[in-house]
Amino acid sequence: MAENKEVLSTESFELIKKFTEAQGTSGFEGRIRALLREEITPLVDEVVQDNLGGLFGIKKASVDESDAPRIMFAAHMDEVGFIVTGITKQGLFRVTPLGGWNQYVVSSQRFTLQTKSGDYPIISSSIPPHLLRGTAGQGKLDVDDILFDGGFTSREEATEFGIRIGDPIVPVNQTTKTANGKRIISKSWDNRYGNVALIEALRAVKDEQLKSTIIAGANVQEEVGLRGARVATHKFDPELFFAVDCSAADDLTGDPDKFGHLDHGFLLRVQDPTMITLPAMKEFLLDTAETNHIPYQYFVSKGGTDAGQAHLSNNGIPSAVIGVCGRYIHTHQTLFSIADYEAAKAMIIAVMKTLDRSTVNTIIKGV
Repeated sequence: MAENKEVLSTESFELIKKFTEAQGTSGFEGRIRALLREEITPLVDEVVQDNLGGLFGIKKASVDESDAPRIMFAAHMDEVGFIVTGITKQGLFRVTPLGGWNQYVVSSQRFTLQTKSGDYPIISSSIPPHLLRGTAGQGKLDVDDILFDGGFTSREEATEFGIRIGDPIVPVNQTTKTANGKRIISKSWDNRYGNVALIEALRAVKDEQLKSTIIAGANVQEEVGLRGARVATHKFDPELFFAVDCSAADDLTGDPDKFGHLDHGFLLRVQDPTMITLPAMKEFLLDTAETNHIPYQYFVSKGGTDAGQAHLSNNGIPSAVIGVCGRYIHTHQTLFSIADYEAAKAMIIAVMKTLDRSTVNTIIKGV
């Protein structure tokens, strides 16, 4: 039998499990926010919440605060899900997606329907092969066509249980390690990765004398248009912004020309449709990674992050992404590398320790 290689502490795994199994889709992040508040409060000088629900801990610089740069590290709390938009007379639910879904991974999955009256188990509908015999097949499938079934017998019974239009539906899954101990399977690594990484980074620098004021936490409603980042950057007015987010791996065939390979290090994003990483910021990240011997891989993405919103905020905020990749994101089952997570965490810690007034000024002037 092959030897299992344990490369993650029990404490780290339990934190990952706690956050990935917790449920909170866009606009309904309260449970994640409560967990985040609990974890970061002992690690920072102050915890501040914005008016959309973003939550950030502030660790003040050890130098003269009037000259200390303000550096923001932002995950996002939300995961993809659905919202109830209709109840049929048979007691099934019509939905609208919150965030991007591949329609072919939605059917026959377990979800939780969150209501004011409580949480209810629910599954997404599908068509058995028996009912497709003699037809041309399923044809085109749209997410909006999939009904969700909680076992209710009528619209009236569903409403008696407190279910209302606008209630969220969130994936449910258990987090587990793979047999070799090197990877983890979970839901919502996009982007509970960022929440967990920032908590562990704050733990690592708790007693450090930092030369920058660190603003670290998570935005809301990223999956529906990077909405929380606009509010948070306006409120906290950072000089530099780092999104801490998970992106799609594209490594199943091993093609080296594809971006996002498990076990190749954290993602140094150079471009996506919402942002180009500025040369001075890219050079800073490269120098920090190489100086600290942190493995990294370049990443070009077809999707954006909160950095896409942040870099256009206020008078312009030089921004970057410290990311990881995961296979099968925006589903119930994401598979990701522990080694990549450790690399990304090490990079966040190194950036927090490295940035000072001179370095920040160099990045800003070098755009």
